[in-house]
Amino acid sequence: MAIIRDHRFGIEFGEAFPQGLVMVGEVSPDNEYQSREDKAAGRPVRQKVDEGSGLRQWVCTVTDPDEIKAKRASFEITLLAAVQPVPSSAEVLPGMRPIELEGLTAAPKVAGQGEYKYLSYTYRATGFRAAGVAGGSKSRAGGSAAGGDASAKAA
Repeated sequence: MAIIRDHRFGIEFGEAFPQGLVMVGEVSPDNEYQSREDKAAGRPVRQKVDEGSGLRQWVCTVTDPDEIKAKRASFEITLLAAVQPVPSSAEVLPGMRPIELEGLTAAPKVAGQGEYKYLSYTYRATGFRAAGVAGGSKSRAGGSAAGGDASAKAA
């Protein structure tokens, strides 16, 4: 029995991101590429639709406080929902808010170029939940709930 291509593994938020995540900016539609010809012809921009679920794709940029490599600390998360998901947590700094995700999946991928390739993941979620709720993330020392990402995470 083989694993099919592009299989998404379900994972608990606290397991993937022991220190939680910090969302930077806002959630926006994940639009398809529009060529110059499309723009010149006045064709409307189309939002991507997830092949597996049939739901619209939304993206947000997140930062993982647990990642030690600066180049891998920030990445995009794809959210799958019929309408634009709205985070429930308040901003802690302008444009920054701690978040927790529900319905989180991870799909392995190869990232990097040439001889500098490494294992990374594409993360997808179905929405947000209040940061610090039961079933949320825990620090590695077994402490209280928080929000963040683990190492080698990329979208």
